[in-house]
Amino acid sequence: MRIAVIGATGNAGTAVLRALQRRSEVTHVLGIARRLPDHTVEPYDSAEWASIDIAAATACDEAIAELTENLRNYDAVIHLAWLIQPNNRRELLHRVNVEGTRRVAEAVAAAGVPHLIVASSVGSYSPDNARTTAGDLPLRDESFPTDGIKSSHYSSDKADQEDVLDAFEAAHPEIAVTRLRPALIFQRDAASEIQRYFIGSAVPSRKLRPGALPSLLLPKGLHIQVIHSDDAGEAYAAAAVTGRGGAFNICADDILSPRDLATILTGSDSVAEAPAALVRAAMVTAHTTGAVPADAGWLDMAMGVPMMDNSRAKRELGWTPRHGAADTVREILDGMADGAGHSSPPLQPRDAGQRNVQAIHENAEEGANAGTGTSAPKPLPETIGHDLLELYLSDHLTGATAGVNRISRMAADFIDTPVYGLLGQMAEQITAERDFLAQLIKDLGMQRKPYRQAVAWVGERVGRLKLNKRAVERSPMTLLLEADLMRGAVQAKMGGWEALLSHAEDLGLDPGVFEQLIDDAKQQLKNLEEVHAYAAPRAFTEDGTTDR
Repeated sequence: MRIAVIGATGNAGTAVLRALQRRSEVTHVLGIARRLPDHTVEPYDSAEWASIDIAAATACDEAIAELTENLRNYDAVIHLAWLIQPNNRRELLHRVNVEGTRRVAEAVAAAGVPHLIVASSVGSYSPDNARTTAGDLPLRDESFPTDGIKSSHYSSDKADQEDVLDAFEAAHPEIAVTRLRPALIFQRDAASEIQRYFIGSAVPSRKLRPGALPSLLLPKGLHIQVIHSDDAGEAYAAAAVTGRGGAFNICADDILSPRDLATILTGSDSVAEAPAALVRAAMVTAHTTGAVPADAGWLDMAMGVPMMDNSRAKRELGWTPRHGAADTVREILDGMADGAGHSSPPLQPRDAGQRNVQAIHENAEEGANAGTGTSAPKPLPETIGHDLLELYLSDHLTGATAGVNRISRMAADFIDTPVYGLLGQMAEQITAERDFLAQLIKDLGMQRKPYRQAVAWVGERVGRLKLNKRAVERSPMTLLLEADLMRGAVQAKMGGWEALLSHAEDLGLDPGVFEQLIDDAKQQLKNLEEVHAYAAPRAFTEDGTTDR
């Protein structure tokens, strides 16, 4: 079988690739994503890859044509792509999630693929009014209505996606359509991603380890179902191999009660419960102030959706969950405490920049002291003044800190443009370079100037205030201006690497490291030229936007 997986780099996608590897029936896998993963790392090394934007920044006809061309001669398509953030970009979320599904379905039909498997969700279900705070939890099968929870953008979009699939099935009865409706999907490799999306820095990571919280306040009546990512991956693989159409609930066999959650998080089965409305009000405040990334719609969904019956998946797909809900939650919490992740853009670990510092050295010859933190500082020659070099490097670290903030914001703000991939790639690379420079200063036995980095942090954020009569909405001029500023920053950074290259031998450093960094900076300038070329024609039109 030849199977294409759209959205193959995320939490579910990574697990699906692993599951497909274990299936002898599967002979070829195509992974499709907007930003591609490290092809040398499992399970991404088992697939052929194509970079395709299904809806964020690509016109409908163009996206369908590109998908159609890539999906020809495949036996099944597993569509997993879904955008969760940014919460405040509802039009973008709906376009990618709902319109994107419509485009994928049309491409499947045009390419003659006989089977479409789509990631729906427990969130597609309507509120179950039979759920009570007293603990009545009837299990619902796949016939339960799928009108969603209106106050949750995720749930609303999942319900709209179901409507898209209803219409597609009616128009194309020759194509088997499978809808998997999983519960919350967790695995260790997704820990940092889930923390970024839902928790942020509101809770110190060390406190997320099982049993570490001193106390826990939960909304009264909260019960949740989860599924381990590997079990979800096996369900998708089973659906593809069996060719079964229809809807399937995918969840672990056990349901987590407030007492279960308290036991996991605090180590005690004593739980404090408050009215859901009170917890919701606190969540609204936390989200509004930026303390928590998730909005209150996620709580509304958790309190409203039905508890699912997974017996149909067991019966018709031959699928059985192998992980319990409690153990799955413990695994994700341990992963959050450790900053765990994986080698794809969505699953980047918490300290990805620090972890990538070593990669800078692996791309060049090893030197006596290449800034890895593994060698004792070498005494500086008399021809080099310690204080002067320390100030020079600290000032470059200040500039690097501002550069990281700027390029990271650009990648986040312009996710709906064709240059998002370039911006995201540069954000990862420039972050790693900043962390390398910080490590180098330490290796040379020098001191950083933290107050300078703090000033850079404040200055960069003050620079976000736009005097362009568009205080709320994004100006079409912004991307052009940001590209101009980043080009200057990269030029300055390259000058710093060139200066260090000229003194590398005296400092006991590997020249190859700085030669590689200079080459990387030159490529970043070329990438920014491409961003500039895209932004310039759109920058000064009153009705112009940068998303097309």
